[in-house]
Parts: sequence; C-alpha cells; structure tokens
Amino acid sequence: MAAAGPNQAVHALIIALDNEVPAQMPGTEVLVVAPALNPGLRRWFSDEDRARRDAKERAASSVQHLKRHGVHAEGRVGDSDPLLAIADALATFPADEIVIAARPERSSTLVDDLVARAHARFALPVSRTGRLPLAA
Repeated sequence: MAAAGPNQAVHALIIALDNEVPAQMPGTEVLVVAPALNPGLRRWFSDEDRARRDAKERAASSVQHLKRHGVHAEGRVGDSDPLLAIADALATFPADEIVIAARPERSSTLVDDLVARAHARFALPVSRTGRLPLAA
C-alpha cells in the first residue's frame, strides 16, 4: 500500500470483482468500484440488469465491510470492462493505488492480466487481494 505523509490520506481505488476486499487500510480513503460483470450469453443479449444489480450489491457489501473496520469508503457500479471501470473512476477519484479485489479461486491468469494492464495504462501501483498482506 502506498505511504501517505503526515495528515495526508492515501486514496485507494478498489475494483471489486468479488467481495474479497482488504479489511485493514488505516489512513486510507477508498472508492470501491464494482464492475457490472456480465458473463456468457447475457453479454450477447445486452441483458445488463442482473449484472448491474449484482454489482450494486457487491459495492454496497464491500463498503459496509470496510466501514465496519473504520475505513472511509464509498462505492459505485462500474463499466462491465474492469479496465474501463478504472478509467472512469480515475476521472473523478485521485487514486494513489489500485487494488483488484478477487477471490483466490478466481482465474489467476485473468486477474494477473488485469493487474498488468492496469499498471501499464495508469502508471499507478496495482495489487491484488490475496496476493499481498492487505487483509486482516
């Protein structure tokens, strides 16, 4: 996690692919963005309602979890493409770091690819939950 100076909060952008968010992020202001992930045939039929509803629940749950641990957090639903969701969020949120929140059993190749692409595109530190000691 990036270090903040005295009286300066770190701003972390969490991309919540799952409900696997770090619990302890002292001195951090967090924006949780839950991409409206739309698997398989639903994407082809533009059936976005369920994906947006699931993303809204994932964002709310993640924010509630962080707030229970004393972290200032807000949440929103993002684009179905996590990279576009990051770009949209960075337009309004001054992130110092990006955290990709995904359960360990989620495809490592897909998440690692997202981490690499986000780091290359946004030139910010990018990590993945489950890979770094962020959670208690």
